[in-house]
Amino acid sequence: MRALNGPGWHERADAPEGRRKSHLTRPTAGALAVAGLLTRRRRLVRAGALGWLAGTAALARHRIAPGPRTPAEIRRMVLTSAAIPAAATWHLLRGVRRHHGATPWRGIPELVLLDRDGTLIEDVPYNGDPDLVRPLPGVREALDRLRAEGVRLMIVTNQSGIGRGVISEEQVDAVDQRVIELLGPFEAVLRCPHSPDDRCGCRKPGPDLIKRALASTGVHPDRAIMVGDIGSDMEAAKHAGVSGCLVPTLRTRREEIDAAAPRTAAGLVQAVDLMLGGVW
Repeated sequence: MRALNGPGWHERADAPEGRRKSHLTRPTAGALAVAGLLTRRRRLVRAGALGWLAGTAALARHRIAPGPRTPAEIRRMVLTSAAIPAAATWHLLRGVRRHHGATPWRGIPELVLLDRDGTLIEDVPYNGDPDLVRPLPGVREALDRLRAEGVRLMIVTNQSGIGRGVISEEQVDAVDQRVIELLGPFEAVLRCPHSPDDRCGCRKPGPDLIKRALASTGVHPDRAIMVGDIGSDMEAAKHAGVSGCLVPTLRTRREEIDAAAPRTAAGLVQAVDLMLGGVW
């Protein structure tokens, strides 16, 4: 449970901590008694044996007290009280070894921020034509899986063609509308229209668009993730304090994959698999 839910799970679940600490003392006392026998140290044997007997008696008394306290039950409780601490300690040590380094379950994200071109649809440079919108394979189904879980979705996209004068706001609006028609609803489409020369804070890798999304939804950065296909998407995520998942394409540079990705998936479908599995 600790490996799955992290420290403090007892308090969050309002569950008792059990007798782990006291169970650990009895095998330890028994081991001291055995060590005393092997080394012929009577005091160590006596101390270990008394500790083991006292602990076993206390556990047996605690288990017998509720009743019905028949001879058969008392005999069974005494015998099993001698075995339980050793078995519990063995299971504890086995679990610690098996799950060492395991990541606690995070649940699923509350907010998924998605790059548009190269992540949701085929990347057509400076596209202003809705007829050229082509969703990537499996994207609609993956998004619908998130929607079914109540995950909020937003598009966060750089559209420098507007700032460069190559395409108009109206053309980009038309493309975005076509994306929504093909891929389903999004809570918002957040867009940076500036060129790199404008040195704005909203153009990824700047964090402003992501921060705007967090502010408008009230979602904490720890519960949000940015999915994109290039390093600037991941840098924006890092600067905004949210998780990131890189879904590389042919235009993704190797150094971006190596350096910029907190997590990498083969595409949005696999990224959604990770999110719904609590790995994000």
